[in-house]
Amino acid sequence: MAVNIQDLRLAARRRLPRSVFDYIDGGAEGEVTLRENVRAFEDVSFRPRSAVKPPAPDLRTTVLGTPIAVPFVFAPVGSSRMFWPRGEEVAAAVAGSTGTIYSLSTLSGCRLEDVKKSTPGPAWFQLYLCGGRDVASAGIQRAKDAGYTALILTIDTAVAGLRERDVRNGAKELTSKSWPMLPYAGQFLSRPRWLASFFGDGGLMTFPNVMLPEGPMAYADVGAALEQSTVTWQDIKWIRELWKGPIVIKGVQIGEDAKRAVDEGANAIVVSNHGGRQLDGVSATIRILPEVLAAVGGRTEVLMDGGIRRGSDIVKALCLGARAVLIGRAYAYGLAAAGGPGVTRAVEILKTDLTRTMKLLGCGSVAELDRSYVSCDRW
Repeated sequence: MAVNIQDLRLAARRRLPRSVFDYIDGGAEGEVTLRENVRAFEDVSFRPRSAVKPPAPDLRTTVLGTPIAVPFVFAPVGSSRMFWPRGEEVAAAVAGSTGTIYSLSTLSGCRLEDVKKSTPGPAWFQLYLCGGRDVASAGIQRAKDAGYTALILTIDTAVAGLRERDVRNGAKELTSKSWPMLPYAGQFLSRPRWLASFFGDGGLMTFPNVMLPEGPMAYADVGAALEQSTVTWQDIKWIRELWKGPIVIKGVQIGEDAKRAVDEGANAIVVSNHGGRQLDGVSATIRILPEVLAAVGGRTEVLMDGGIRRGSDIVKALCLGARAVLIGRAYAYGLAAAGGPGVTRAVEILKTDLTRTMKLLGCGSVAELDRSYVSCDRW
């Protein structure tokens, strides 16, 4: 029985080849920001109300006008089909049954139409401009036709971060070609259950939501594709012409960019440093959150991701002003460890943590959480 998210992480490490696990687990360069995203929550202390007995806490909130049963949304996690067969569909189904939103990465292994059909809940589509404007426009139209309710624009990928674990462990060689993988064969052969499930699910890593003239984009093309398809503020205009629904700007790390996002019509902002996978050495997102909130002044909804491993982390983010958080690694570890049941267990852990923390705080609803419940004197 997994007691916390770390237990799911260890179970994922036991099941996956090293390169696949490190793809989930690793960060950029020295992984300073990766670690700090998690550690910085330790600098936020609770200020509980004692001698009170609140009812079962109400965890419900709304994001972009959509009611959700818990104050967290599933973040877009690329290549989830490597973790478990039909991984994006499996995770989306659990998100929907939980009563929350699933966000699908452009760089997923499952077709966006199939993912949307798999969930009984709402879904957002995260857009990269891989393949250029025409290819991205086709992806936007597909998302609109499939029923996705919001579009996420990720703005922190001018170039792929240097993820040193991926370079060392062969993650970039998981392609349809077998010969580049030969130096790394041992790690895959040592995980026969994963290997059987991977090949049973097709064994090829392509991106069916990036349809190039020659077919789906190959997994090995990601780095070059991101460098050639940076989202700029100017792109938002033509994207808005194609997408009439809410637009979420993800990857905001300073107040000035938050203001610009609002000026460009963002319906929500995600304070995010890509889970420490892009520029190493930037601040933890929980530290950036107050600056961004002050900059936007309530003109748009502010969410955050990065470092969420416990329900108490979610509570701290809500106390500091986030509307909700996005979880990525927390559910990805569960997916990699045990598929749907693993994702379900990750959700159960976070919900149980949330409920217990709020009871101990003496707070009956996430709507009542505010800065009076925490202190962060070290900031």
